Order: sequence, then C-alpha cells, then structure tokens
Amino acid sequence: MKLEYIVGVVVLLFVAQFFYGLAIAPDAEFGGADGAAEEAIVNSPSYDPWFKGIGFEPPGGETESLLFALQAAIGSLVIGYTFGYYKGKGKSS
Repeated sequence: MKLEYIVGVVVLLFVAQFFYGLAIAPDAEFGGADGAAEEAIVNSPSYDPWFKGIGFEPPGGETESLLFALQAAIGSLVIGYTFGYYKGKGKSS
C-alpha cells in the first residue's frame, strides 16, 4: 500500500512539473543537451579537445537510432535483472 502512494506522488510531481514548464514557456522547443554543448564548443575559440574519439560514424540516422535503442534495451535488462534478483532474494529469505 505504501508503494502505491510513493509511485502516485512521483507521477503527480512529474505531471505538475510538465504543466509548470508549459505555463512558463508555452512556445519553447526541446533542443537537447547535446546540441547546446556542441554550440558552446564550436563558438568557443579557447576550446582545446583533451580526447580524440575513435572516429566511428554510423552510416545513417537509422543505424544511430538502432544503436541508441540497443543501448537502452541493454540498460533496461540490467536494471530489471538487478531489481528482480534482489526482490527474489528478499522473498526467499
């Protein structure tokens, strides 16, 4: 019963935050953090990269989306397995 209240409060907070954001800036567009970081780096004359990437460029946008979805799926499996493991361990004790 306590878990339902906690989940309800968290969902309510997310919904309230969403509507609060719409009230403050109704015409705002989501650009993402990557775009803002790239813009800050490109516009900075004193930027000196400290790491060179491996140079892998996906052949297309679909491949990039596939790799992102695969990364999300693997992360979800790890988190789900961990939660399930500890839930089952708690029930067996």
